[in-house]
Amino acid sequence: MNTKTTVGIVLSLIAIAAVAGLVLWNQLPDQMASHWGVDDQVNGYMSKFWGVFLMPLVTLGLFGLFMLVPSIDPQKANIAGFRETFNLFIVFLTVFMLYIHALTLVWNLGYANFKISAAILPLVGVLLIGIGFLLKKAKRNFFIGIRTPWTLSSDSVWDKTHQTGSWLFMLSGALACAGSFFGGTAALWLLLVPLFSSIVFLTIYSYILYRQEMRG
Repeated sequence: MNTKTTVGIVLSLIAIAAVAGLVLWNQLPDQMASHWGVDDQVNGYMSKFWGVFLMPLVTLGLFGLFMLVPSIDPQKANIAGFRETFNLFIVFLTVFMLYIHALTLVWNLGYANFKISAAILPLVGVLLIGIGFLLKKAKRNFFIGIRTPWTLSSDSVWDKTHQTGSWLFMLSGALACAGSFFGGTAALWLLLVPLFSSIVFLTIYSYILYRQEMRG
């Protein structure tokens, strides 16, 4: 996906989300549910203004950051090599953020007969799978990918770490999707344990690869 198309899609989605909030404004409570616990019970609220506009604004800020990164990275030529994949990931992340926003609006309109975790976790899983796909394509740079001192120092260490990381993130995503069928604490464990274990493993793995490369 080229950058011009990405900009058009993302800005359109953010605009639609903001307009939807304005259209529904009078039907929404003054204090909107904004956070749910592991038991799927509401445990946090915010004012209507922030309930309607916070997620679109955060998404817009993230989009601006993602657009800036390729132009300021010293390895911008490497980013250009997987820019289309990166753009596709930006669009999916935007969809993910605004999907959560849509669920929040629906809940606060009174349609609360569903579990937030069951609605969100499958898309979290798909997002992690998407990150895994992006890692597989990513070339060495300072902003996108598994950035340890050792991956950043060597193209070989970067590539091997990211190939392994790609499969680990995809597996973590699949387990997160499976967790949506269990709910509660089990779902949280199936999301967090594989994800954090993968991060720790990849950090150590990149160091080991670097040491092996230095030994020749």
